[in-house]
Amino acid sequence: MFLHIGGDIVIPIKNVIAIFDIESTTISKDTKEFLTIAEEEGFIESISDDLPKSFIITETDKKSKIFLSPISSITLQKRFGFLEDISNI
Repeated sequence: MFLHIGGDIVIPIKNVIAIFDIESTTISKDTKEFLTIAEEEGFIESISDDLPKSFIITETDKKSKIFLSPISSITLQKRFGFLEDISNI
């Protein structure tokens, strides 16, 4: 199963580690520092020119990648849950 995270980007659900809301998580100094370091090291990919509403941490072949998505974390989590429900049928 795949999760559409915005633009033309879909990722395998098995690669998703976490989905976070940008606004509520970047209040933390540690989260801001984490994202800054990840950007400096080239782990972040912005999906759109729009302001990101969420970020998705993924891992493929033991390599981490963070996607900045214009889709809210709540919508992404609902999609994720919907896809998991379908796979259980």
